[in-house]
Amino acid sequence: MYGFDVKVKEDFDGAVQRVTEELQKEGFGVLTEIDVAATLKKKLDIDKRPYKILGACNPKLANQALDADPDIGLLLPCNVVVREEEDGSVTVAFMDPSAVLTLVQKPGIEELAGEVRQRLMRVRDALEG
Repeated sequence: MYGFDVKVKEDFDGAVQRVTEELQKEGFGVLTEIDVAATLKKKLDIDKRPYKILGACNPKLANQALDADPDIGLLLPCNVVVREEEDGSVTVAFMDPSAVLTLVQKPGIEELAGEVRQRLMRVRDALEG
């Protein structure tokens, strides 16, 4: 499995705002926000349910990862997806850094990935409550 998710009570825009706030509490900023539905509408004239990819980054932890392996930037930032389901509910899904960073065979990366995963899981848990 390469991710974990949670259904939230908020509507789509509220979920994007709330997950951004909860990420900040764990030291993450949102570097990028890709509106997949809007892009597909503009480029292909396809209507999709609301779907955004948030590129979350904790600068301190990202710096540690880059020090361990400069090419680790290929696996950054940590993607968080906010999507509206067919029934109108909203799901927030998180990339599992422990699964993704197993690709990197460098000392200290496993522990670092574990710390990032714990922080993202705390964000997920905060969204549940």
